Amino acid sequence: MTETTQSLSTKIDRAKDLQSVVRTMKALAASNIGQYEKSVSALSDYYHTVELGLGLCFRKIALMPAVQEGKTQKNTRLIGAVIFGSDQGLVGQFNDIITDYAVKELKALPGKAQVWAVGERVYSRLEDEDLPLVGLYNVPNSVKAITPLIAQILVENEKLRSQDEDAELYLYYNRHKTRVTYEPVSQRLLPFDETWRDDLVKLSWPTENLLPEVMGDIKETLRALISEYLFVSLFRACAESLASENASRLAAMQRADKNIDDLLDNLSGEYYRVRQSGIDEELFEVVSGFEALSRSHRSIQ
Repeated sequence: MTETTQSLSTKIDRAKDLQSVVRTMKALAASNIGQYEKSVSALSDYYHTVELGLGLCFRKIALMPAVQEGKTQKNTRLIGAVIFGSDQGLVGQFNDIITDYAVKELKALPGKAQVWAVGERVYSRLEDEDLPLVGLYNVPNSVKAITPLIAQILVENEKLRSQDEDAELYLYYNRHKTRVTYEPVSQRLLPFDETWRDDLVKLSWPTENLLPEVMGDIKETLRALISEYLFVSLFRACAESLASENASRLAAMQRADKNIDDLLDNLSGEYYRVRQSGIDEELFEVVSGFEALSRSHRSIQ
């Protein structure tokens, strides 16, 4: 089908409108990356403070059975897994990458898994892999919306541990690396890793004063610090995933913007070619008409 200048002009206008939307999404994704990066950075100091408190408690008391690992190596253990993905599309391979990573790791773990998915897109991908999905949560659309999500996950974790006090809890999410790159990672929150626990005990106190004393019931203090540790870890994982999602969307929009630029170049070139062809045809008709008139005039004379 031969293109006309009118049809090409319409295609150019539509491509420009689409490019405007793409560039708006690029700007929004870049802005979102910034807010989630700031939230992760802001958590670092508090996370370190919680680690210091846990290390102090581990120094002062014998480890509780619930956080020991020696007796929990059994195939019947329950495994809770939280997998962070996206609700929306236009994020490239974001959901595929974390799904493939989580599926591979979970299948290698002994025990009965229960999976909570954060994001409809990743939930659909996990369904295709026949994982035992027990919950679906919407992806937060801002930093403030992360806290209610974490509260829901912690409630589900308590239900899981009421069935098995030695249940494991894993997080799977994409960790933000650079402006447009990320990598899939996992973290086991419970039970505590023995090496990690020993490293906490060895942490040096930030002041030269004597180590502080735990007031009241030290086990209650430990439980409170564990709750804070779980909250901060989940919050950070969610913020990292959101930053990665927007990084993936930014990369996808950059590719789309470039493709639209190339399309506009092609359409503009075709538009001017067709337009010039039309002008040439009109000029040819004018010259042909003039020559015909000239021959007619000479024949009359």
